Amino acid sequence: MTRHIMKTLDNGLRVVCIPQPHLHLCEVSCYVGVGSRHDPEEFSGIAHFLEHMLFRGTADYPDSLSLEEAFEELGGGANAATDVETTCYFSSFHPDNLAPGLGLFASMLQRPLFNDIETERRIIVEEILEDLNEQGNEINPDTLMAQQLWPGTVLSRSTLGTVESLGRVDEAALRTHFRRYYRPRNVVIAVAGQVIPENVFAAVENHFSGWSDGTFPTVSPVQSAPAEQRLLWVDDSASQLAVQLAFLLPGRDDTHALLLRILRRILSGGVTSRLMLKLRETLGLVYGVEASLSLLAETGALAVDFSVAPENLVSAVEACLEVFAELRSQPVPKAEFDRVVKSYLYDLDFAKDNPEEMVTRYGWGELVGFVRGIESDRQGLLVATPDEILQTVRDCLDPGQMRLVVVGPESSSRKRQVEELLVNFAAPLS
Repeated sequence: MTRHIMKTLDNGLRVVCIPQPHLHLCEVSCYVGVGSRHDPEEFSGIAHFLEHMLFRGTADYPDSLSLEEAFEELGGGANAATDVETTCYFSSFHPDNLAPGLGLFASMLQRPLFNDIETERRIIVEEILEDLNEQGNEINPDTLMAQQLWPGTVLSRSTLGTVESLGRVDEAALRTHFRRYYRPRNVVIAVAGQVIPENVFAAVENHFSGWSDGTFPTVSPVQSAPAEQRLLWVDDSASQLAVQLAFLLPGRDDTHALLLRILRRILSGGVTSRLMLKLRETLGLVYGVEASLSLLAETGALAVDFSVAPENLVSAVEACLEVFAELRSQPVPKAEFDRVVKSYLYDLDFAKDNPEEMVTRYGWGELVGFVRGIESDRQGLLVATPDEILQTVRDCLDPGQMRLVVVGPESSSRKRQVEELLVNFAAPLS
């Protein structure tokens, strides 16, 4: 049985250790409870900007090159990611180098220099421009869908911010945001792999016990109210259309959370999954189709993404809606359900060989208050039923709260046909 052991330092910093003695590396992830939803409106994108700045040198490593060299000397490579709720700094290390590796993260999280702000600003601007077309319009389906599901709220903003908001971020703003959120009680350090828990705790204590704590602000829950228009079509010059269909969901603490993860696999878990079987293998309309699940504290979304030739758009959307209509009308056949659950159970076993999966499951889970132990997931899968999936679809996938985003060459006739499909799908069943 996979076990995780946790310790809390006197300053509130939480440390999670997941021993995997059969591995030959260790994975370290430092989760900070700050993401794009914490950005002040005038400084949209600052959490992501701040993540970049922590690689630009510390009091112990005066520039980004010396910091990266220090990681490489330990068998690692520094990386990070910022999402809506959290920022994560992570690296793999050789097990013999865990203690000095933790020291590198301690230097970044406690003693950044905020060097080369203008250089980093230019880099992030280039990242932002990748999501804009020649006319300066947003073409990233994820951002466009967020604007449809949570219009006018902090959740509708891009994690990257805008060129304008990024231009307003200066050193003072970065330091203020850093002091506000980079606090021990707002951080979880997770370590998985070939490690001894006592050694992990001792190393973290050595490098982080002097980090002073303080208060940090909380955020108000977002009231979900999707945009009135069901279809958002952004005209763009491309040979194919990028399509995203999404349902607004309740948050991750909802009782349907595990069943929604099973549902995602029914929709998009391989060639035999519902969407791939219908849109690709049977109709030949797309090369690939992917369903994804995003669950935040108070809200979430189940999204379906695919690219399609303009002439096949209406048929592809119609086929996709038929899949959801069928899931809403009758239980998944037992043979199909059992196959999906069996595959899920195998993946839980595979996770025991994946330290990245372990630090996410137990480290990120601890930070957001949603730890999903492998054994609890296993037990949940073993008692789940097709009837429960049917009820989850009916409870959570409200056709009236489904929205569609299309990016590509606009056609008034196709747009009208798709809008008609969406209206019919959202109509109450007679």
